[in-house]
Amino acid sequence: MKVRIATRRSDLALVQARGVAAALSDALGVNTELVPLQTTGDRLKDARLAEVGGKGLFVKEIEQALLDHRADVAVHSAKDLPAELAPGLVLAAFPGRADPRDALVGASRGTRLATLPAGARVGTGSVRRTAQLLGQRPDLRVEPLRGNVPTRLAKLASDGFDAVVLACAGLERLGLSDRIDERLAPELMLPSPAQGILAVEARADAALARDLAVLDEPDARRAAEAERAFLAAVEGDCKVPVAALAEIHGDAIHVRGLVASLDGTQLARGSAHDPDAARAGRLAAQAVLDAGGAAILAALREGAS
Repeated sequence: MKVRIATRRSDLALVQARGVAAALSDALGVNTELVPLQTTGDRLKDARLAEVGGKGLFVKEIEQALLDHRADVAVHSAKDLPAELAPGLVLAAFPGRADPRDALVGASRGTRLATLPAGARVGTGSVRRTAQLLGQRPDLRVEPLRGNVPTRLAKLASDGFDAVVLACAGLERLGLSDRIDERLAPELMLPSPAQGILAVEARADAALARDLAVLDEPDARRAAEAERAFLAAVEGDCKVPVAALAEIHGDAIHVRGLVASLDGTQLARGSAHDPDAARAGRLAAQAVLDAGGAAILAALREGAS
């Protein structure tokens, strides 16, 4: 049996897919084949995600390959998944979570967010990171930055940035942990929902979808379910600065969430603690909405209309 694994073509996506392929071969004794695909998000290299359609841009073509039976499995960075999957597909496994935090990578080694000079140029392609950076340091110049991880690191020097913000997980998986100058604490920079988690997707009616459960890591699944429930409850996407982090505490799960204005001047925070992951995410979302998130979201959507 050969299992065809759909993935984006980026260096990081291929590393992640190869890791899942190896685990799948070990666990099920199957042969695997990678099916690298270029997504709309990959083609729109210079556009801001928030301006061209958001998270689904990185998964639509990959999900279509599953639905068309050109692939049997897809491997995603779970943070790239929209709150709703394409009908007929299921997230069959969450193999584990790397460091969910964001990383500050400076042009000079030892750079820290607190010690960047006023007016320093910081690159990021994320409205979530932009809002939280400006919320902490309104004196910074936060500027757009797109491209895969190696491209962003190259632009740190070539485009004259003082620092860029990337995911710790992506740097770790590419063997670039030594480039991290500061792992930003969640109190400073709450991560994207499901950041650092891999998601293995399959057709819901395929026998393989059940077999993939062997790759599932229970804590990663609970965290993903909680954070994705938060995302769905606030109806968040790449156009809205939304953040969430779930942490396992024994039988219960604690979820912190955030909604912010684009300029970081308004940040609504909330949290919840519950044994049920999805319910914890929904309760945290309600706490954020009640703390001012609903008004922030209404203003953002009114501005986008």
